[in-house]
Amino acid sequence: MFIKRIGIDLGTTYTLVHLPKRGIVINEPSVVAVSMTDKKILAVGNEAKDMLGRTPDTIIALKPLKDGVIADYRTTEAMLRYFINKAVGGVRLFRPEVMVAVPAGISSTERRAVIDATIAAGAKAAYIIKEPIAAAIGADIPIGSASGHMIIDIGGGTAEMAVISLGGIVSSTSVRVGGNKFDAAIVEYIRRKYNLAIGERTAEEIKINIGSALYLENKLTMEIRGRDILTGLPRSITVTSNDVTEAIQNELEAIINSAKKVLHETPPELSADIMEKGMILSGGSSLLRNIDQLLSRTTGVPAYIADDPLLCVAKGTGIALENLDSYKRSILATK
Repeated sequence: MFIKRIGIDLGTTYTLVHLPKRGIVINEPSVVAVSMTDKKILAVGNEAKDMLGRTPDTIIALKPLKDGVIADYRTTEAMLRYFINKAVGGVRLFRPEVMVAVPAGISSTERRAVIDATIAAGAKAAYIIKEPIAAAIGADIPIGSASGHMIIDIGGGTAEMAVISLGGIVSSTSVRVGGNKFDAAIVEYIRRKYNLAIGERTAEEIKINIGSALYLENKLTMEIRGRDILTGLPRSITVTSNDVTEAIQNELEAIINSAKKVLHETPPELSADIMEKGMILSGGSSLLRNIDQLLSRTTGVPAYIADDPLLCVAKGTGIALENLDSYKRSILATK
């Protein structure tokens, strides 16, 4: 089996790899562990994530992508090489064609960096696809039809929104708010309210287990442990879902305002289509409880969560790559 094409959803938090006819083969954190003494890459993905916040001074666990774009070029290249090699297997007769999904709002310089890193990591050719388009394809939205569809993809680093018609983006915006900003807001809120220092991983667990975009009548609770800021000693407290909702208000507001902005810029005919069909939510952070209800209430447009929201972008990237010729015209930038 000679693998000639690979689709990659290069996310701030997770990287997913899609192979034609095989589906998603890799779903690992976008984390790289580097030795500070000789700058060697020690671990990538799951192994490296386990080291976050637990490394000695000589090892640093890095997230090479920030807000959906490359913040550390060399580490991103090493990470891409690891994922491509893992997907293709040990023996490689061909260099594969690779398509990478990137935020719609990235600059041409940032796009160039992704293409260069992908080629340097071992690709024969690199293609770029915008995340909202990839998410729409992965969510089974018929993007080629002459009617409007709105997709909101909320990932770890960015929230992307776009209205798509006839295979192209009619209006779109990208806001650098996502799951990572939610986590940081929870860390800050718990430090401020409870005088307790917690790590990002604990914040992520709180968000997943009890987080909600709306205040709940029946509050969810969770016991967490951290370091007391005043005494410096370990302490455990119980937090509620309402704590999380309050902590992430600013981040949710940024996402709502961006959705409203896209709706304001949408031509009336397409607005009517969107009212009828609703907005589709994808991306890992769309799994936050009640975020679809919050968007429905604030915009007046029905919102639905896609099937497998985590996998939409990766699946869409793979499908676009399998049907490269039909998608090339409207959405791809190639090297």
